[in-house]
Amino acid sequence: LEPNQPKYRILIVEDKLENRQLLVKILEPLGFDVREAKNGQEGVNIWETWEPHLIWMDMRMPVMDGYEATKKIKASCKGQATVIIALTASAFDEERSMVLSAGCNDFVRKPFREKVILDKMATHLGIRYVYESQAMYTERLAANSDFELVSLEKALTQMPPEWVTQLHQAALCTNEQLIFKLLEQIPPESIHLANTLTDWVNNFRIDKVIDLTQPE
Repeated sequence: LEPNQPKYRILIVEDKLENRQLLVKILEPLGFDVREAKNGQEGVNIWETWEPHLIWMDMRMPVMDGYEATKKIKASCKGQATVIIALTASAFDEERSMVLSAGCNDFVRKPFREKVILDKMATHLGIRYVYESQAMYTERLAANSDFELVSLEKALTQMPPEWVTQLHQAALCTNEQLIFKLLEQIPPESIHLANTLTDWVNNFRIDKVIDLTQPE
């Protein structure tokens, strides 16, 4: 974050531990003050006392879902000033309409990407970031690449062999529609795998998907 900005308070309301951890990993190193809630009721309780600037709100949760929690928060004047961005696994337009009708300011589809998360926050809060140089970025990528590959390969072994074969064939044919359909089948505990593969496809690096899924 650039200096001379407020200490932004960000609340993550999400029942899946893996998703909460991923968002915390993205936000805390940048200097955000982050708190977590595992359902809508906890989220409303924390919002009342902590008054976060922005809430990342999962819409499907036990106890109280994101729709009800958002409506409760937005029903007050204080809540009107709180930015709420929905996290949804659905790609359907009806879901988008429901999310916005509940009072959410915006939405992000899962699996989410770091750049999308940060861009949305900049849009709604006017946050300014300090971007690392290309040399620093390249150096960081190189340092992490070996560990990253081992982590991805391990996650891939948890998927059914026929799924891996289908993904490999879809990548060979550059069938992005089928690739994204297959990526939606990745379970929440492998969110890192889903996010990485999504990044590769969105950045025209299907060759990396082919290499990762190459039969031994």
